[in-house]
Amino acid sequence: MSLYFHLRAVPPSALRNSANWLQRLFEDDWDTVRRRIDRHREEMLDHHYVDHDTLYAGAPPHRTKEGPRAHVILGGRPVPHHDPEEPPFLLLTAAQVAQVAVFLISADIEALWRGVRDDLLPRYGGPRTEQETHALLTATHRDLTAFYTQTAEYGDAVVKCLLR
Repeated sequence: MSLYFHLRAVPPSALRNSANWLQRLFEDDWDTVRRRIDRHREEMLDHHYVDHDTLYAGAPPHRTKEGPRAHVILGGRPVPHHDPEEPPFLLLTAAQVAQVAVFLISADIEALWRGVRDDLLPRYGGPRTEQETHALLTATHRDLTAFYTQTAEYGDAVVKCLLR
C-alpha cells in the first residue's frame, strides 16, 4: 500500500471544520493534483514524509514540538477524520503558514541535514546512499519552500491529509 502525505493551500474563508468537507478536498484526479502542484497550490510527499518531518523538527529526544519548525510537515490543529481508523486532518492558519514560509526561506538545509544525518541515513541504505538521500531531502525542501512561500503570499491556510 502506498502512502502519500498531501498539503493543500485553501483560502481561510473557504475552510470548513467538517471531516467530510476536508476529505473531499483530496479526492481530485491525478491531473488536477499535478496542476495544483505545478502552481505551488498543493504539495505531495511519499511514504518518507516522516523523515522530512524529522529534518525540520528534529529527532527524539531533541524534537521541536512547537513553532514553525514543527509545523512544516506534521504540525497543525487536528480535525478528526470521519473514519476513526484514519489519522486526523491537520490545519495550519494563514499566520502559521507565513511563519513556516519565513522559517523555510531562512533555513540552512546543510545544518538541518547535519542534525539528523545519523538518524536518517540508515533508513535509506547507510553512508553509501548519502549523496542521493541528501539530494532528495534538498529537492523536497525547495518544493516545500515554494509551496509555503506562495501560500503565504496568497494569505491562505494549509490543510494536510495522509492518503493511502
